[in-house]
Amino acid sequence: MENRRIVVALGRNAFGETFPEQKTNVAKAAKAIADLVEAKYEVIITHSNGPQVGMIQTAMTEFARLDERYTVAPMSLCGAMSQGYIGYDLQNAIRTELLNRGIYKTVATIITQVKVDPFDKAFSNPTKVIGRYMTEEEARLEEDKGNYTVKEDKGYRRIIAAPKPLDIYEIDAVRALADAGQVVIAAGGGGIPVLEQKTVLKGASAIIEKDYTAARLAEMVDAGTLLFLTAGDKPVTVFEGTDKEKKFDHVKASELKQYVTEEHLGAITTLPKVDAAVNFVLAGEGRKAVIADLEKAKDALAGKTGTTIE
Repeated sequence: MENRRIVVALGRNAFGETFPEQKTNVAKAAKAIADLVEAKYEVIITHSNGPQVGMIQTAMTEFARLDERYTVAPMSLCGAMSQGYIGYDLQNAIRTELLNRGIYKTVATIITQVKVDPFDKAFSNPTKVIGRYMTEEEARLEEDKGNYTVKEDKGYRRIIAAPKPLDIYEIDAVRALADAGQVVIAAGGGGIPVLEQKTVLKGASAIIEKDYTAARLAEMVDAGTLLFLTAGDKPVTVFEGTDKEKKFDHVKASELKQYVTEEHLGAITTLPKVDAAVNFVLAGEGRKAVIADLEKAKDALAGKTGTTIE
């Protein structure tokens, strides 16, 4: 019997970078999700929060700078805020699209915490640039607090760690809602990274790579398919722009695994997606991952566009 449970990972193109852009763009994402629901898939959604969490962190930092009574919001709180407001727009857009098609189904957002390892090597080698530009003096103050900064053309910015996800604390709630036939939005932006200290979960100053959390989520809900929806329907390509260029429409995970390096794939966007997809497929029987354009989700699942990894 076919496993109809699917985890859909929405890329940043599903939202835009401003409130009005997000409102417009989530309507497109909602159509793609409604197509899957209409096709009788059990849908669990996760999503990017790159521009949004940066905007929130910048705004909260500026607020604290203007009013000394307030402190800068930790990254964990900024992540939680982004999950809430993206989830709000997304669940309402999906609800509207489903109702317009005569489908009555609850859509719920879960503020999701994800366990990371305090000894993850990412904490000593931060790579994610975040927030506003700072002066040299402001950057020095950040470093005095134990934070990392990097110098760019326009000034200094904070850089934070991107540890790997280990566990999802709200996974039982996600499963329960999915089992009840609801559409679930969870682990937005890779989830809120937390460190487990006995019974306390403490927010970590980090951002989890959303593609790895999407794969972890798919594993933990026993999904048969992991669907990455991005901008453009170009298939996964290795050695792009060279005489060794190779495109993949359909590919075995074991074959694609040999190309999972920065040398062969785009380090920032393509590599994490492909690596997460390959690991998900190889970790269980009968699984597949699909990387495709947001507006062609249904065709991608039928193998008509994008890249299918089995």
